[in-house]
Amino acid sequence: MSWDARVLPADYDELAPDGSEIRFLTRVTGASMVHCALAAGQATQAVRHRTVEEMWFCLAGAAQVWRRSATAEEVTDFSPGMAVNIPLGTDFQFKVVGPERFEFVIATAPPWPGDAEAFAVDGKWPAGSQEHR
Repeated sequence: MSWDARVLPADYDELAPDGSEIRFLTRVTGASMVHCALAAGQATQAVRHRTVEEMWFCLAGAAQVWRRSATAEEVTDFSPGMAVNIPLGTDFQFKVVGPERFEFVIATAPPWPGDAEAFAVDGKWPAGSQEHR
């Protein structure tokens, strides 16, 4: 076992396959945790994961989260203090609503294996800026 401690960095560590900013926080054998952010007026690329599931907890800003499975589809208003899950096999996408940057924590199980984990799917909204759409 090794211990880890990290202060949230000002700059992001990498861009996620969906286009959001990722800041690494910590990981254990069975899971990883990151901070995710997206600027106001933006929507991510819709994706699906190959092997991981996620749990999200909103810290700041607001977004709409679209999720689709083989049997259901919904859009959830996501704001500070709320949590949502992304079960395996779920298509998902989010877009920022309102003037603030959207920030949330993601716990991923098993740990995030790399960018090949996510692949693009047809989503609810066009990816990128939503200001003129």
